[in-house]
Amino acid sequence: MKLDKKIWTAIFAGIFVFAMGYLVLSPGSPVAYGEVTQQQTGSPPAGMARATFAAGCFWSMEAIFKQLKGVQSVFPGYSGGAMPHPSYEVVETGTTGYAESINIIYDPKVISYSQLLNVLLTVRNPTTLDQQGNDIGTQYRSIIFYRTDQEKSEAESAIQKIEAEHVWQGPVVTEVVPFNTFYRAETYHLNYYALHPEQGYCAFVIAPEIQEFREKFKSFLKS
Repeated sequence: MKLDKKIWTAIFAGIFVFAMGYLVLSPGSPVAYGEVTQQQTGSPPAGMARATFAAGCFWSMEAIFKQLKGVQSVFPGYSGGAMPHPSYEVVETGTTGYAESINIIYDPKVISYSQLLNVLLTVRNPTTLDQQGNDIGTQYRSIIFYRTDQEKSEAESAIQKIEAEHVWQGPVVTEVVPFNTFYRAETYHLNYYALHPEQGYCAFVIAPEIQEFREKFKSFLKS
C-alpha cells in the first residue's frame, strides 16, 4: 500500500521529536530546536541571486535543485500565505494559503533564472492543480514567486514554451505571483532526503524522481 507524504512525515517527525526533544542548540545557532521557522530576509550574498518556487513536496524539490551547477544553497519552507510563522502541521491542513516551497541561492553566471524555470517546469508536473503525484492539497500547488518584472516575464515565457512544445498533456496551471515572504521549514525537514534515503517516501517516491531528473539534466549536474 502506498502511503502519502503526510503519513510518512507524521511517523518520522514523531520519531525525531521523541529522540531530540531534550536537545537545545547553542544560542548562536541559525535555528534553535523548538523554533518553528526562520524568515529569510535581506539580500543574497554578493554576486548571487535568489529564486523561490513551489511544486509539491519540498523534500524532493530541495534534493533536486541542490544538484545543479551554480546552486549554492536550497532551503525548504513555506511561501504564499499571510499568517506569521506558519508551522508544518498548520500548512498541511491546506487552509493557510502557504505552499511547500524552496528558496534557492544561485550564481547567475553559472545557471540562469530561465534554466531554473526549465528544470522546475519539466521535472515537476505543472499541469495538476493542487497536486503532485499522491500529494494533494493547496499546499502542493505549483507556483513561481517572482521578485522583479524581468523574472515575471521569464516565468510567463517559460510556461508558454512548455505548452507550445507539449511537454505535458494539458495546460500548465502554475501560478506566477509576486514574492511576499518565505519561512524556512522546521529543522527536521532540512536536507531530509539525503539524511533519510531509506525512509519509505524517499525511497519509493523521491528516488525515482531524482533518477529521472539526473538523466534529463546530465550536463547541468555538479560533478
